[in-house]
Amino acid sequence: MQRLAPALREDNVPLDLISLIKTILAATKEISFRVSQAHLGGLMGSTLDENIQGEIQKKLDVVANELFKDILLESGFVRAISSEEEENSVVGDAKGKFVVSFDPLDGSSNIDINSLIGTIFSIHEARDDVDAADPAQFRQAGHKQVCAGYVLYGPSTMLVMTTGRGTHFYVLDRTHGGYLLVERNVQVPQDTKEFAINMSNQRFWQAPMQQYIQDLVAGDTGPRGKNFNMRWIAAMVGDIHRVLTRGGIFTYPADNKNPEQPYKLRLMYEANPMSFLIEQAGGLAMTSQGRIMDIEPEDIHQRVEVIMGSKNEVETCLSYYQQ
Repeated sequence: MQRLAPALREDNVPLDLISLIKTILAATKEISFRVSQAHLGGLMGSTLDENIQGEIQKKLDVVANELFKDILLESGFVRAISSEEEENSVVGDAKGKFVVSFDPLDGSSNIDINSLIGTIFSIHEARDDVDAADPAQFRQAGHKQVCAGYVLYGPSTMLVMTTGRGTHFYVLDRTHGGYLLVERNVQVPQDTKEFAINMSNQRFWQAPMQQYIQDLVAGDTGPRGKNFNMRWIAAMVGDIHRVLTRGGIFTYPADNKNPEQPYKLRLMYEANPMSFLIEQAGGLAMTSQGRIMDIEPEDIHQRVEVIMGSKNEVETCLSYYQQ
């Protein structure tokens, strides 16, 4: 097993980006510890506040966000950050080379039941044509990411990351405090018999997605001619990790439950980084209209439709929208 820095150098990652990645991972190590001690440290449950998304914040959400924000802004590598928990982008070092978007604790509804949660991050090079305080720093399509990844706080603390040269798995070795490379160039199987979707929203989906899921549920008695299993962790990090590990399709489709908010997942710090990881592993990451990483962002909290995972299954799903 290889340590993080040599593994990144093998992928020809620039030293300044390696330094930023190590800074991000220092925060995740602290978050991993806080998560493991949450029951003992009074960090369970919710605060009385809502974040910018209108979601009730968990105590660990706030702690993870502050840890991430402080360590990034103090690093000198970052010109600005954007977070799920911050209403606006936050200025860092005016000479910083990078901007970072992150979801400090994805799947926080799982905290109180001791289930899977994680941190998602996305790195772009900073724009020199706009001020550091301008949110336009983050108006960059996903295909311009220079690094993306997530850290999954499960039975082991696992880092899944890409710098554009494949998707690699690392595990935090607590004996020396570093991440070790355990699998290089992970590949998503092109075919699958598993799907992940929030079935409670079925009545609100568009007709193509309703028909697609009905055909999966029909199994070998339906037009697909094979049985499918549904899996749903209710944390994107967990569901995408399963897809990367053994294949599958993950989707949070458009729905009309709230016509003013037809999409659930955020482009900048959920859909884009996960799309980068999935594509680098040979999968597809799409909306019903096109590639996620080709979307030009308009807002740091913009939401999008998500259909990603095993290549052949994603293409089959998209074919329902073309009928």
